[in-house]
Amino acid sequence: MPFTYPFPRPSVTVDVVLFAIVGGELCVLLVQRAHEPFEGGWALPGGFVDEHEPLAAAALRELEEETGVTGVTIEQLGAFGDPGRDPRGHTVSVAHVGFVSAEAHPVTAGDDAASARWQPVTRIGRRGRGGLSLAFDHGSIVLVALDRLRQALRDPERHPVARGIVPEHFTLKELGRVLDALLGGKEATRELVSHLRREGLIEPAVGARAAKRGARPALHRWRSRRSAARR
Repeated sequence: MPFTYPFPRPSVTVDVVLFAIVGGELCVLLVQRAHEPFEGGWALPGGFVDEHEPLAAAALRELEEETGVTGVTIEQLGAFGDPGRDPRGHTVSVAHVGFVSAEAHPVTAGDDAASARWQPVTRIGRRGRGGLSLAFDHGSIVLVALDRLRQALRDPERHPVARGIVPEHFTLKELGRVLDALLGGKEATRELVSHLRREGLIEPAVGARAAKRGARPALHRWRSRRSAARR
């Protein structure tokens, strides 16, 4: 007989906070719930973890089932288990965060999601017309995820999820445009780009042409501190 503890055990779920830039605005992928609790409300893609299923695998499975999005890099954000967060009972959710190109990842609602779409982050938690209150404690989770992503940008070597904000090869203008939306201003963007260049975390891409009058902008790529130190 397998050993068991004589204590109540909470259910375990996963949620995915997936960001993208849509129309120059920072957005998060949300699903509209087709069933209770919070039927008709907006929430993060997610669901219950199957028995013996790894957490990251469960998160990617739920993301695909509810939104059709696949092939993304996610990073575990943390556990959220305050009593009362789920009216169905004691539930602990392990949230994950990621960033993708919306154009490269079309969204199609499925499973128990009535709809799925990118929603501006600025709408979440805002009161009045145009505001969006999320189911469970998902509004708080989005804010924690956004803070984590901003922190990860300062050390993309340790956080692959941060590298997903731009393609493999990118111009500094493309990087700046994304950072403006993520950080909320050009001053913060300039400071971060200076930090990344000073730390040797971005470099001209191999074979890329130097920026000249009339020439295409130079392409850059991410570089690790280890490779930079060897030079």
